[in-house]
Amino acid sequence: MTGQNGGAAFVLIYLGCVLLIGVPVMIAELSIGRRTGSDPVGAFKALAPKTWWKAVGALGVLTGFMILSAYSVVAGWTLEYIWILLSGQFSGVDAETIGSIFNEFIADGPSVILCHFLFMAATIWIVSGGIEGGIEKATKILMPVMVVLLLLLVLRAVTLPGAQAGLSFYLKPDFSKVDLSVVRSALAHAFFTLSLGMGAMITYGSYISRSDNLVSSAIYVSLADTLIAFLAGFAIFPALFSVPGLSPDEGTGLIFLVLPNIFNAIPLGQLFGTAFFFLLAIAALTSTISLLEVVVAYFIDQRGWQRKSAALLVGSSAFLVGIPSALSNGSVSFLAGFMDGVFHYFIEVALPVGALLICTFASWKWGVHRALEEIRSGYPSFPLAKLWSFLVRYACPAAIAVILVTSLTA
Repeated sequence: MTGQNGGAAFVLIYLGCVLLIGVPVMIAELSIGRRTGSDPVGAFKALAPKTWWKAVGALGVLTGFMILSAYSVVAGWTLEYIWILLSGQFSGVDAETIGSIFNEFIADGPSVILCHFLFMAATIWIVSGGIEGGIEKATKILMPVMVVLLLLLVLRAVTLPGAQAGLSFYLKPDFSKVDLSVVRSALAHAFFTLSLGMGAMITYGSYISRSDNLVSSAIYVSLADTLIAFLAGFAIFPALFSVPGLSPDEGTGLIFLVLPNIFNAIPLGQLFGTAFFFLLAIAALTSTISLLEVVVAYFIDQRGWQRKSAALLVGSSAFLVGIPSALSNGSVSFLAGFMDGVFHYFIEVALPVGALLICTFASWKWGVHRALEEIRSGYPSFPLAKLWSFLVRYACPAAIAVILVTSLTA
């Protein structure tokens, strides 16, 4: 996203969106989830019975399902890269060859579908194990290891020839490249990376103890997520500008084109590369887990299904719906751009719409005073209560609405 939207200026706008819109919306979602102890649909039904507001929860469930179907395809690419690095196919080759290997793979429909299947199967298996036994156990062990490897990659990337140009692109903003599409992309990406607007934080909020501090939880989640993303940029862009022929606007495949060049430039690069893409797969898995959990929670709470049955049925359906995305980079011409379309309509449109409606509900329908009551159950003082109320009641909805209107009329 940073590469496609001009670099440092996008980063600054994204950080502003996280701080001024993302965190307030997350607090609102967590408060709704904890108050009701239910999935997105059940939460709105409990707080606004016999009204249309439950449709907001349904939109979130649908959005999470559709994003999962396409995201699992991209996440599956990491599995192929583990094999490629293990087999030594990148050893000693130039950037052009690395690009050819990547492009041949994403155009190979059966191989992409297989990786998509394996990734979705892993997601189903973990979600079937529940929150503590599956999700928490899988993430709290492996994520610190990935951070260490990422730091090592950053140290090597910033010392590569030409790295200074990449650092300049990443850290020195050029606001002449900023237009409303860049702002819209930054806001949409903030919602996606923080799992907002689809009911994920309502779902996770339903698992939080009433004695927990929702404000610090939202801040910690946002801070950790943003710091890791920001750190990743220091590995990607210096390395990108050190390799002739690569452009920062490559899009989704950028990490798959740039990082193998770093691994070729460091001792034990094949070992580091294999380990990194394994851990990148785990990181992507934490995202697919959250996306699947939103839909699974709905079927558990509203339909009375068992967790394992819900995870298997929903995950299998998402796999099937994701097949057109898996084929969208191949020779099936009528599916060209299908994956990009899913990401555009459900990340850049549906997530902001969901966040706008959640803000409106929390501040006006349910009532900001009730939301504050829920927040204060774990944080009695909450000195920024007035600021949060203003942001979630006026500033966040206004900013989201303006960006949505301009995007739809562009």
